[in-house]
Amino acid sequence: MTSFWSIWVIVLTLACLALIFGLLIWNLKNYTGVEEGESCGHEFDGIEELNNPLPKWWTYMFFATFVWSVYYLAMYPGLGNFVGLLGWTSSNQGVTSLEESKQAVLDAKESGLWVQLDKEFEAADERFGPIFKAFAQQDVLALAENSEALEIGQRLYAQNCAQCHGSDARGGLGFPNLTDKDWLYGGNPDQIKETLLHGRVAAMPGWEAALGEQGVKEMTAFVLSLSGRKVNQKDAEAGKSKFAMCAACHGMDGKGSVAHNLPFGAPDLTDNIWLYGGSQRAVEESVRHGRAGVMPAWKDILGEDKVHLLTAYVYSLSQDK
Repeated sequence: MTSFWSIWVIVLTLACLALIFGLLIWNLKNYTGVEEGESCGHEFDGIEELNNPLPKWWTYMFFATFVWSVYYLAMYPGLGNFVGLLGWTSSNQGVTSLEESKQAVLDAKESGLWVQLDKEFEAADERFGPIFKAFAQQDVLALAENSEALEIGQRLYAQNCAQCHGSDARGGLGFPNLTDKDWLYGGNPDQIKETLLHGRVAAMPGWEAALGEQGVKEMTAFVLSLSGRKVNQKDAEAGKSKFAMCAACHGMDGKGSVAHNLPFGAPDLTDNIWLYGGSQRAVEESVRHGRAGVMPAWKDILGEDKVHLLTAYVYSLSQDK
């Protein structure tokens, strides 16, 4: 926050504490002119108000909470921009990328700051790191049959992958279904692990400028016909003559890059499985504007040991149980 608002918060907070402390001290003395234990002259529904002092336990508790509040505000951040005498913070604030986060961790260590989240990560690595390392020594296929490994892998999936692929791993519009056997970049353990480690960037160009409006409709008709859909045959034949521009990635038979051992991630156009929707309008949009889906790389986020375990879980999802 700006210096003005920081000063505003500090002054307001300290003023409130001073007011509360003064009110507490004031209530410890008798200013009523009525002796302690005597009636104040008020009666409500047969209940008479007596001039009694505050209970000792309540007074002591109030003093204790006041002292604690002063200690807390002095030692921990929260009083405007004051960071506290202990140099404690819950997490590194203001980071916007993984690189900035890593640098912030190093800077905090060099400055002797206590970053709670960093300490919790360190403690977790010390406790669970050996477990992940032990699993990382095992083959993915063996881990895919290990119930303990799959349970841990499922938790890793829920924390990091479910936001896009869904809690049931069946994906959604623009996010692949991980439970079938339709893989854009290959579905064997090594290929899945490579995808998780390094991420994927789709790069289907838009063809509207090259094909024109009618050409887009003709190409759409041909693409839909590859999966057995009923289309305008005249448009489909015209689209077939133009399909060579797509064959470099999808193959002349339209079966995709996996079938032809190509690294492009081009989907099979003959299986009627559509990542961005299989309606005429959706396919037409893909042809016209292209697609550029991005899956992030998890190597630097999770580490190779956790990715190895996650690979086993993802691989197991598409295997017949």
